[in-house]
Amino acid sequence: MAPVLGIDLGTSGVKSVLVDAHDQVIAQAMAPLSVSRPRPLWCEQHPEDWWRAVEATLDALAAAEPTQMRAVAAIGLSGQMLGVASLDDAERALRPAMLWNDGRATRECAEIEAALPDFAGLVGCRAMPGFPAPKLLWLARHEPDVLARTRRILLPKDYIRLKLTGAAVSDHADASATLLMDTVACEWNAELLAACGVDREQLPALIASDAIGGGLRPALATRWGMAADTPVVGGAGDNMCGAVGAGIIEAGAGSISLGTSGVYFLANDRFLPARGQGMHTHRHAVGGLFAQNGCVLSAGAALNWVAALVGASDVPRLVDEVEAANIAIADTPVFTPYLAGERTPHDDANLTGGFSGLTLATTPLHLVQAVLEGVAMALGDCHNALLSTGAGIERLALVGGGSRSRLWASLVASAVGMKLSVAQSASVGPALGAARLARQGIGGPLLAKTDGGHVDSEVLPDAAMADALASKRARFERHLALR
Repeated sequence: MAPVLGIDLGTSGVKSVLVDAHDQVIAQAMAPLSVSRPRPLWCEQHPEDWWRAVEATLDALAAAEPTQMRAVAAIGLSGQMLGVASLDDAERALRPAMLWNDGRATRECAEIEAALPDFAGLVGCRAMPGFPAPKLLWLARHEPDVLARTRRILLPKDYIRLKLTGAAVSDHADASATLLMDTVACEWNAELLAACGVDREQLPALIASDAIGGGLRPALATRWGMAADTPVVGGAGDNMCGAVGAGIIEAGAGSISLGTSGVYFLANDRFLPARGQGMHTHRHAVGGLFAQNGCVLSAGAALNWVAALVGASDVPRLVDEVEAANIAIADTPVFTPYLAGERTPHDDANLTGGFSGLTLATTPLHLVQAVLEGVAMALGDCHNALLSTGAGIERLALVGGGSRSRLWASLVASAVGMKLSVAQSASVGPALGAARLARQGIGGPLLAKTDGGHVDSEVLPDAAMADALASKRARFERHLALR
């Protein structure tokens, strides 16, 4: 079978991969993105920056692998979830997109929930500030001229689809997290749209994650040496695509992603709405499955922050130095990773992070390790929140860029008390998942028969590490009482 192309629009950058019929990554290209925080709680990116980054990665792949690009049979899309791109009649962005970790719409959440008697039972979770519905109501209240001039409201990856194909389309999985959709029926809900001041005509058509949502524009096909009208498949949000990339395609299987955020994803064959603890339930990209989620808003973001704080420009090298230092957990301070508020289990956009237990012996490497530990403990909170719903977690995979760190992987495994599988493709999981959906969309298998998960290693919980983290738990939780 011909190769497929997966494009993942992340928060810190775009990653595009060429994948062969055996799920091996032939080539990949990356382009960075930056985030703007013009006011407290605000977090934005300009959609045109997303497109420029996608162009850069595809230009690079076309230059490096012209033969493979010419043979690409389909394109799949993955993207950061919950962002709101507002476009005018000429399909230009009217303002920067409000991202998944934007916390300005806290006041609008209660009003959105009041629109329906059983809001969570319809959409899958409580209204939380980072989600599109309350952010659209915020636009209606604070920037009504923008919403009035908006012709299209698109999620991040769907903006890329529009640029690639000219089609305004979203998939059931990504759209289920907008809080504007009936998650079981897979339809936009008129009452929710009215509550946000949104017209149905402003929203995209909805398709399955493995359905074809348009064809590549002729000019772009020529630019990248690809076949004209190459199919662009529905795709999904990065959480769902990351799960597909990790082989999480049956109930009871889960993944933990260490990206800009930390996401705990659990596949389920039942729709179990989340009614508290900052959890949320959406559609999976795999037909017939749903996804229960917990989210730590600052994971890799916290690591990048502390790296800048200690003056380190090479983050992977910094983590290697921490691992080589073999610092005892008892000697590090406690870090709470609530740098941009927190979702699971606290659902509080105003929560703040902090170090405690600093001494004259604390070094920059101690601070960095404390951040890794704090994110791991926060993911332990996600694990416990999911267990409290009665969820059955049978196996877990670790994905995302942070999976490359053996120390961080061990901390996470010890914090959740479960074995983690780490695949060779873990750092490109969402892009791989998008490519797999593209292959399925043109009649191929979702997983290559020779794949076997590409499991390179397994990380087991370490009893001593788990005990050391547990000894810090009281101080970790004390931060909530002091905020």
